[in-house]
Amino acid sequence: MDTPAPTGPDRAGRRRSWRRTAAAAAVTVGAGLLAPAIAPAEAAPALQEVMLVGNNWEGVADVIRSSGTFARIGRVNLVPDKGERLREIYADPIRLVFFLGIRETVGEGHDQYIDDMYTTPDGSAIVVSRPSFGDVASIDTATGRLRWRFRVAGFRADHMAVSPDGARVAVSASTGNTVHVLDIRTGAPVGSFATGDKPHENTFTRDGELWNMSIGDVNNDFDAPWQDFLKGDRKITIADARTLRVVRTIDMRQRLDAFPGGRDFSDAVRPVAFTPDESTLYFQVSFFNGFFEYDIAADRITRVKVLPKNPATSDDRTTYVNDSRHHGLSMSPDGGKLCVAGTMDDYATVVDRATLQQGPLVPAAKPYWATVSGDGTACVISESDADQVTAISFATGRKIVSIPVGDHPQRVRLAHLPAGWTGPTA
Repeated sequence: MDTPAPTGPDRAGRRRSWRRTAAAAAVTVGAGLLAPAIAPAEAAPALQEVMLVGNNWEGVADVIRSSGTFARIGRVNLVPDKGERLREIYADPIRLVFFLGIRETVGEGHDQYIDDMYTTPDGSAIVVSRPSFGDVASIDTATGRLRWRFRVAGFRADHMAVSPDGARVAVSASTGNTVHVLDIRTGAPVGSFATGDKPHENTFTRDGELWNMSIGDVNNDFDAPWQDFLKGDRKITIADARTLRVVRTIDMRQRLDAFPGGRDFSDAVRPVAFTPDESTLYFQVSFFNGFFEYDIAADRITRVKVLPKNPATSDDRTTYVNDSRHHGLSMSPDGGKLCVAGTMDDYATVVDRATLQQGPLVPAAKPYWATVSGDGTACVISESDADQVTAISFATGRKIVSIPVGDHPQRVRLAHLPAGWTGPTA
């Protein structure tokens, strides 16, 4: 690396000193060859953009191309330490009770091995939240081995988010009512903050905030609108992303009550999508086939979009998976379109943001998440009942392609892995 030449009033004398220093930085090697005394910085590894598909019940992530054909590139076992974790759990009666409770409630009879996942900036590891193990783990992408793990407060880990610089990862401890923030490379805790009941979605904003949405108790059957108050303390908790000090909270119950017809809706905010300028928030709530629009500066709900009901979907709210009627929301990079996963209604659709007019209803088997392709042209949904992911064109609202993946795909995230990577070597 070149040392910058000095400037300022004494620049002539200091230039001479700088030149002597620079000359001394070369040493003779062999027969008259010169090499820098200070080794140049290593070049950053070449990376490829991919998508990670977390197969919740299988514990394996499929890696697919981030656009185009969306073809599968490889797979990574994100529970290489499964045997050790199970031995620990079965040796601890309290942990075992929660482990079996997760299986029979939110797991729908299955253990939950993968909720969310991201790659480190250099692509050398995948960091994953593992609900049934109550931890966050880092898995080496070259060897498939465990690098580090962090036990969250309580007994279950949930949604995550990565800071804009890629250095930190936030994770919801859903039974601990806490958001932990960790160094993504080492797993060292940076800090934490308290939330409402059952923290769920996390989102970092560009202006330095970390938003958490708590959804309350989704496992009881107090699902009728008049029983809404029995679902617990649900709110949006906003923390300073640097200090993790809570700067404000938003009780969406008050905003819904002030909106015409809003009293009949749950205030459990589920997946969200910000506009590109982060002035407007779109959000889904429990039991509802549609979404709301929220003006952040004005602090009020401005519009609601009711999406079609599937005639085959029961109106019995207790049959909805974890209180989710629709669960999955993303926005095109230009802010013009929203993509909605109609979970219990078995479709996905693209909605024009200006008019709120939906496009074709694309049949899908319990779609559980929606994200944006690497090139920004498509919405990618996970079809948890069909074990596949499906890409839908933002421009036409029509299906592009479906790709088979593992057992019960849920979260889908853009990521980066080393160029040429096709799977761990071990």
